[in-house]
Amino acid sequence: MRTLLSQVPVGNKATIVSHQSKGATRQRLLDLGLLPHMEIVFIRKAPLGDPIEIRVGITSVVVRKSEADLITVETHS
Repeated sequence: MRTLLSQVPVGNKATIVSHQSKGATRQRLLDLGLLPHMEIVFIRKAPLGDPIEIRVGITSVVVRKSEADLITVETHS
């Protein structure tokens, strides 16, 4: 099922489908390894929901919720 990265439940895996980000934000996300077809694991969310921590490969990455709202993922069952 396709959803936004920020809506993936904690502990679940997903595969990045696409980005709707532009400019410097897009470049930052790509530099962090958030590339299409990469598998991620949603690790945790801050108490107020921002920021969120995900694992990309063997790296833990922290992104803002507003950035995660720009990434479409396919969740795994």
